[in-house]
Amino acid sequence: MKKLTSKKVREYFEWRSNEDLRHCPDCIASACNEAADVFDYDKAIDLMKLVFFNDPIPALHTHSYTFHTATGRHIIETIKEYYYEYETI
Repeated sequence: MKKLTSKKVREYFEWRSNEDLRHCPDCIASACNEAADVFDYDKAIDLMKLVFFNDPIPALHTHSYTFHTATGRHIIETIKEYYYEYETI
């Protein structure tokens, strides 16, 4: 599994958006890595893209006709929970 680092988070946000990153990159990376383990998915960066940019993950069936599926909502909420746990540490 490819781990997401805070450096990769910052680089991806700089490349994808012209806005400043307002969230903790360390917490984002940790939350996405933990969720990748839980959902048995190899690319933690795809989970980050789902949460922040609404990019679908076909292998996890996160979208149907551009809307979030129940699975997609569950993944997003799980990542948010992990993020807020790491943020309070």
